[in-house]
This record gives sequence, C-alpha cells and structure tokens, in this order.
Amino acid sequence: MGRRTGLDHIEREENGTAVGQWGMFTLRSAFQPIFGFHQGKLRIEAFEALIRPFRDGEPETPSAFFATCNADDRLQVEGLTRTLHFLNAAKCLPDDATLFINIDPSVFTAQDIGDGTLRDIKLVLNSVGIEPARVVCEVTENPTGSQQAFHSFVSGLRANGFRIAVDDYGADESDIKRIRELMPDIVKFDAVWINRLMESDAGFVLLSNMVKSFEDQGIRTVFEGIEEDWQIDLAEKSRASMVQGFVLARPQIACPELKTMGMASDPASEQGSPEKPAGSRPAHSPRTFGRRVVK
Repeated sequence: MGRRTGLDHIEREENGTAVGQWGMFTLRSAFQPIFGFHQGKLRIEAFEALIRPFRDGEPETPSAFFATCNADDRLQVEGLTRTLHFLNAAKCLPDDATLFINIDPSVFTAQDIGDGTLRDIKLVLNSVGIEPARVVCEVTENPTGSQQAFHSFVSGLRANGFRIAVDDYGADESDIKRIRELMPDIVKFDAVWINRLMESDAGFVLLSNMVKSFEDQGIRTVFEGIEEDWQIDLAEKSRASMVQGFVLARPQIACPELKTMGMASDPASEQGSPEKPAGSRPAHSPRTFGRRVVK
C-alpha cells in the first residue's frame, strides 16, 4: 500500500488493536455510538470514529494534537487517523456496524489527492473486510481546499457505495450551500444550535420543520451533543432520525470487547479521554445501550 495509507506509522498491540505514532504522540481510536429511535426504544445504529492522542502516556485533546501538524503533514495525518479507525473498527466493532469517518475538505487541493485518497480508502477497507456501504464519510466544517477536487472526490465516494454526511449544520448560509452542493445522505445538526432552539417553543417548531424538510428530501438527521434526558424526548418529538451525546454514551477507546459489549455496555465511561462537556454533570442513572424505553 502507498505511504498515504499511514500504515508505516501504525503498530499492533497485544490485544490486536492498532495504535498510531506521530512524533511525540500515540494515537488511539475511540468509538461513540449513534442511536436511532425504534418503536419507543433507542438502539445503536452506528459508531463515530474519533481520534484520542496521548503524549508520554497522558491524554491530550485532539485540537492540541492537530495544532502541532503543519499544512505539509496534514494529508498524511489524515490518512493515518483514517486507516487507524478502519483497522480498529474491523477488530472491535460488530460486523454489521455502520461507521462514521470524518473527512477534512481542506486537504483536497488537487484532483490527484482525491483520487489517491479514494484508492487508499478502498485498499484498506478491502484488506479488513469492511464494505463501503457500511461507511459514512462525514464532511467537517473546515474550508475546502479546492471545490472542484473535493466535489470530484465526493462523487467518487458515492459512486463506490459510500454514504455522505455533513457535520455541524446550523442553518447559516454557508451550511445551506454545503447541503445544496453535496446533497448528503445524512445531516448532523450542530450541538450548540439545536440546544439553543430546544430552549423555546418557537425554536423547537423551527427545528422540527427543518427536520421534516430534510426527511422529505430523503436526508436523515442526527442531533449531536445531547447531554440531558429532556433533549432526547424533544429530539424524538421532532422526528429526528438519530441522536448522539454524552447522556447516551461517551466515546470508548477501541478494544476487542466492544464487539460483544457494543449493545449492552455502560455508556458513562471512556478510558483515557481528556474531554468533558462544558457544564456537565454526572448522569443520574447509567443508561444501558439499546434499552431506554421512551415514555
């Protein structure tokens, strides 16, 4: 495989999970469940892959790690983290689990970058037995390097069976433009935006109408950053397709036990994560994956 896949920076641990090495950082995958509403119950529909950096054995925030990566290295770092997630998803997640992978549009500055990235993604997935239909490529809010190159890459992804999601949608003009240009399969609503709208009746009506508009176009919706029980209830009433947040399940560092624990483990723990939600409080009742009955 080519250097862009990042395999030359990846090692295997005794339990079979993959870890990345970049400079002074050790990189690990974490997976956070995304839940869907099914006849009054929440069930895991997918997992989002997230990077967890460590330095000298101590956790660092992802933003602190990426701040050390210069522009010349960013493409290779993207390939490294993406490959790491694919290897760990194959080892640690249920065999039929959908996987959300973040895609940074800023690194696509030329056509050959998109072509090479698509080729590398297909090679790694083929090597670990993950079908493209199980992968959702989640486009982050970063500025696009080259519109033409990135849109060509997205077209290539779609043609090969991958699904497309747009992250951090907040109804700004730039967000609406992204939707029109990419025509995603899934839209993930920005946590701050939806939480603010949920605070008032008028805001909730607007939020519900936005969900309906997307659903009428065949676009599924995800509410991110859910941190309170009442937000889960409002998300269901708005008819959002899926929800994600700390009150439901925190990200968990990749380990083989997730294959069997994925539908029944304690969602309140994450080993080694430095992140805590602003203004968070401990969950008053630990929630078991897939068992919450919505009243």
